[in-house]
Parts: sequence; C-alpha cells; structure tokens
Amino acid sequence: MSLNAFFKQNAEQIENVEYVVSNRFKNEKGEPEKWILRVLSYDEEKDIKKICTRQFTNKGRFDVDFDTEKYILESTTVCVVYPNLNDAELQDSYGVKSASDLLGKMLKPGELVNLNMKTQEINGYDSSDKGADIKN
Repeated sequence: MSLNAFFKQNAEQIENVEYVVSNRFKNEKGEPEKWILRVLSYDEEKDIKKICTRQFTNKGRFDVDFDTEKYILESTTVCVVYPNLNDAELQDSYGVKSASDLLGKMLKPGELVNLNMKTQEINGYDSSDKGADIKN
C-alpha cells in the first residue's frame, strides 16, 4: 500500500457534467439544451449549511433548526454553471431576483427534483456507492 494515490496531483480531476434537465428548453437546432453542473467545494457546502441553520432558544433551551428544503435548493443552485442563474436578464424574464427563486420558476417540480438528484450524485451522495457499504 502507498499513500501516493491520495496525493492531490494523483487524484482524478473532477469535470463539469452536462445534463438535460428538461426537454422544454431547446437550442437553435431544436434539441434539448444541456445544463452544465459542477461539484461543490467543502467550503461552499459549509456556507450553505450555515445559511440553512437557525439557532434559537426554546423555553430557555438552546435549539437548532435546519431547513432541509432550503439546503437542497441552495446547494442545487450553486452547482448550476449553465445557464447562469445569476443573469439579471434571465431572472427578469421570470420575474425573480435570486438564482434559487429562478430555479423554482423555471422548472416543474419533478424537473427540479431530478436536477437535485443529479447534483447530489455528482457531489458523491450516490446511494449505490460501493464505499457506503463498508462495515466496521
């Protein structure tokens, strides 16, 4: 065994992924437009978790509430490279002022779920991952 496989320069580079989110968005050839998705960094995920977590006191007791729906939407939004969800013209066309609101307006509920599942997969949350089956 050798630690060489774990050095950064030896790790497989993570590439962006093309994914057809919906057949409703077609390019000039009439084909479904592919979206480009990327992997979140650890720091990005940590920041998203922070904005989705609310700390409060309840009857004198410190408590924490995590908004799972917001986390899913925000993490999915950050993974989208193309289309640029922060483009003001695109947001204006849907009457929204944020990237996450834009996703909610652009996509049907099932499309949004499928996009989230794909972003979870590329971020390593694929439940069929063999490493997840390792037992102590």
